[in-house]
Amino acid sequence: MLSRLTRLQAVAVCAVPVVALIGTAVFAPLPFSVAQPGMTANVLGANRGTPVITVSGAPTRTTSGQLRMTTIEATGPDARVSLGDVIGSWFRTDRAVMPRDSVYPSGNNVQEIEQHNTEQMEQSQDAATQAALKYLDLSASKVKVTLKLADVGGPSAGLLFSLGIIDKLDGNGSGGDLTGGRNIAGTGTISADGAVGAVGGVALKTQAARRDGATVFLVPRDECADAKAELPKGLRLVPVTTLKGAVSDLVSLEKGEKVPSC
Repeated sequence: MLSRLTRLQAVAVCAVPVVALIGTAVFAPLPFSVAQPGMTANVLGANRGTPVITVSGAPTRTTSGQLRMTTIEATGPDARVSLGDVIGSWFRTDRAVMPRDSVYPSGNNVQEIEQHNTEQMEQSQDAATQAALKYLDLSASKVKVTLKLADVGGPSAGLLFSLGIIDKLDGNGSGGDLTGGRNIAGTGTISADGAVGAVGGVALKTQAARRDGATVFLVPRDECADAKAELPKGLRLVPVTTLKGAVSDLVSLEKGEKVPSC
């Protein structure tokens, strides 16, 4: 049959299964997630009508400026991501293609992942409160801190929670705001002893921060290179490794003194 076809016809016939194979590959689900800049929230203010930080047992300050925690939004663990989605996102600076297992724990269903993220957020909030009160030399038995942030999971807001608690209770330590009235964003986990840890997705988080008006971004030092990769114009990176160092950098920034940069 094929021997009786012209060369052009033969090429056309052979191309049919190749095109079909490519078409199947383009639309077949792949083990990736596509992420983009997500929402930000000012931890010194309210989120969905509810204060993010509430303190009782100690006098609090009226703050100005903003401390914005940042997030990324990724396709869900059960979402179908095709080769077309991957190729379409690969060349965009506001998208990132990541192995699904690096975004969601392997083998877990949606409910388990949501529960895991909620538990991580709760642990992060506890650590953030402990770190802030330890920094201020205040007792957790006398000062109660409640943190509420709807629809956000994971531990990456820890640093900003701690800074928000400190600003509400003590400001810059000299009667002024820790933010210096600026819109400051950032990311980073926090341990109870004040160590700041890496989180991932910082190149997208810087874009979310600048989109929402931030001019300074606090980034875990180990993620400086990632943060610089797609750094938006007008956003200054300040690398941090500890809560104490982050507070010191913000105070120096307010005074116009030199602070570290990536």
